[in-house]
Amino acid sequence: MIWTIFLIFQAVLLYFLLTHRSRSKSDPPLDKGVIPWLGHALEFGKDASKFLDRMKQKHGDIFTVRAAGRYVTVLLDPHSYDAVINDSDSLDFTRYAQVLMERIFNLRLPHHQPSNVSALMKKHFMGVNLAALNSTMSRHLQASLKTEMPQNQKDWKEQGLFNLSYSLLFKAGYLSLFGGEQNNNGTDPSSVYEEYKKFDGLLTKMARGTLKPEEKRTAQSVRQRLCGLLAPAGLTQDSGASPWLHAYRRLLQEDGADEETQRKAVLMQLWATQGNVGPAAFWLLGYLLTNPEALTAVKNEFSAVSTMETSETSLLDRPVNTPVFDSALEETLRLTAAPFITREVVQEKTLNMADGQQYLLRKGDRVCLFPFNSPQKDPEIHHEPQKYKYDRFLNKDGSVKRDFYKGGRRLKYYTMPWGAGANGCMGKKFAINTIRQFVYMVLTNYDLELSDPNSQIPEVNASRYGFGMLQPERDLLVRYRPRNTH
Repeated sequence: MIWTIFLIFQAVLLYFLLTHRSRSKSDPPLDKGVIPWLGHALEFGKDASKFLDRMKQKHGDIFTVRAAGRYVTVLLDPHSYDAVINDSDSLDFTRYAQVLMERIFNLRLPHHQPSNVSALMKKHFMGVNLAALNSTMSRHLQASLKTEMPQNQKDWKEQGLFNLSYSLLFKAGYLSLFGGEQNNNGTDPSSVYEEYKKFDGLLTKMARGTLKPEEKRTAQSVRQRLCGLLAPAGLTQDSGASPWLHAYRRLLQEDGADEETQRKAVLMQLWATQGNVGPAAFWLLGYLLTNPEALTAVKNEFSAVSTMETSETSLLDRPVNTPVFDSALEETLRLTAAPFITREVVQEKTLNMADGQQYLLRKGDRVCLFPFNSPQKDPEIHHEPQKYKYDRFLNKDGSVKRDFYKGGRRLKYYTMPWGAGANGCMGKKFAINTIRQFVYMVLTNYDLELSDPNSQIPEVNASRYGFGMLQPERDLLVRYRPRNTH
């Protein structure tokens, strides 16, 4: 008994020595929370935006919190973001990314070279290759819409807008990048989407390591089924998948990844390429339908552009100037894009803030930027930040507005839905064009309206803060029919 008590005492003492931390003068304000080891993890995970807003009011633009045994320094001054984004020596992006890869996809890439993957993305999602990809996506979108909304349909069809947008864009994106032509030796995209929805529903819990035993079993089985469905994608040049995916498969093979590892990596790319576009299109259409002035403005712009179309040249197959649509989308992303920008502190660093203050970042801690709270929801930068204003990013003369200020200084970062720096989203142009294509096709070829004219845009699912595009707590019921049948 005495020996047991001694061992317990030693364990408690060791735990205290390893986890005890006090703030020095050079550290950011420290808030450990009242629960040992766990700290603020529960509040952070439940609603990160609300929690970080409370911490900012308490401590200012920089502070360190304890969460599940880790210390995370949160920086919320956009004038100081470059000090984190541009430092790849003291602050490492890949370590935390590897943690998430293992938790979500059960994926380990020991010889992974992120720079090679980025170069591959740049080659295939920009320039001439991007034009070909846009054309392929346009073709699959048109086919998916005709299947979902046949031209001979005369009556209104009712459905949830989130499911409609997500499913259509996922299937078209899957066919464009992963699956080749439907019913041509490829996996049916509907089967992939049904499994993917289950996987996506558990994603944040997987990332945080908070799955219950039953959820763990579900996540494992769904992951295995998806890997099986994705097994042939990109294996050969004539598999029907995009040249990018085939090149990505070759890169994995050169790095020594076995077949199982490749399938998991392909699943990761499926989530990376398809997890945000559908939700973004949902929010954009939702905001337009609940803001008649915005809907009219976007429709008028599309009508003006469509008059320049011919049977040989489609709006969707060439660069177009759509400043009203672009502003409406940018405003949508300001309100609904909420990724964390996270770095691991691999060597001690003095962080020089824009206001002249200096703080020490300790080795082994994490640094986190959360642009959703600042700059995107900062009332000093964006007047009435909770309101949807489709023309927020337009000047009075209709030109693009890029001048936003905080503390009297012009901001470099006034909205950051795509990240920034070397780790910014390489697929940004493809994603924007895909959303533009989808919204254009829907608004010009179909009547789309709220089932209940008094419906409001739904609240966001607060548990998804930090993982790209937010998702709604509930769907928004709409009805639609082809425009030329009445």
